[in-house]
Amino acid sequence: MSTPRTRISVELVPRSEESVRAEMQQVSEHLTGVDTINIPDLVKFELRSWAATQVARESTARGDGTAYRTIPHIRAADVDPDAPLPMAAEARRTGELLVVSGDDADYFHSATYPVDAVDVIRRIRAELPEVRIYAGLDPYRQSMTTEMRYLDRKLAAGASGIFTQPFFDTHLMAAWASVLPRDIPVWWGATSVTTDGAMGYWRRRNRVVFPGGFDTSMTWQRDFARRVVDFARERGHHAYLMPVRAPLLDYLGGVLDGS
Repeated sequence: MSTPRTRISVELVPRSEESVRAEMQQVSEHLTGVDTINIPDLVKFELRSWAATQVARESTARGDGTAYRTIPHIRAADVDPDAPLPMAAEARRTGELLVVSGDDADYFHSATYPVDAVDVIRRIRAELPEVRIYAGLDPYRQSMTTEMRYLDRKLAAGASGIFTQPFFDTHLMAAWASVLPRDIPVWWGATSVTTDGAMGYWRRRNRVVFPGGFDTSMTWQRDFARRVVDFARERGHHAYLMPVRAPLLDYLGGVLDGS
């Protein structure tokens, strides 16, 4: 049996249509190993994720002339259970999406609903059966046993793939890889953490435990991004890389050049 081809994604922040187009141009010109774009849904910006994926897909093509595949993130608590799914048309075009719970801090500034990721996954599976739904996995927020039980509920509701929160340690990635289902696609994530303040944020907000030897230099961040991609390739999985407070090409230039 052949090993599935590893897909590589860059996560772009949807600040505006113009910013998405500008970063897509950089991806197209310099990050030739990228074939997918994933976009979070952030309520502080007007551009919703499913609108931004359309901008990304239509703004430029890959070097071989094919369109980039796109994956919008959907915040479960933003989905009105009594209204049509606003992302339905774009989800049918992309063929895949990621359902996440969302950031609690944002709920003071936008309308939210008493639904969780399991509810929304179940609804999307029923209404959009042709769309692949990815479930989020957070290796830091709670025990492995509790997180796996939550993941099992999301898979039972209709998810058929996994997107991890960013990792910072390949040993922890290997531990999770050993317990995840072997027959569904997994996207392993990494992000740039380039200041002590950013480390503090990840510790406080996401309960991250950074490994010994971690440092905030761009050299370390780029090397770890390469290791995450290699880890995914070795297992026939996928990888996504998320630049945060770092210029796209400073973080990923030369890392995702197709080699």
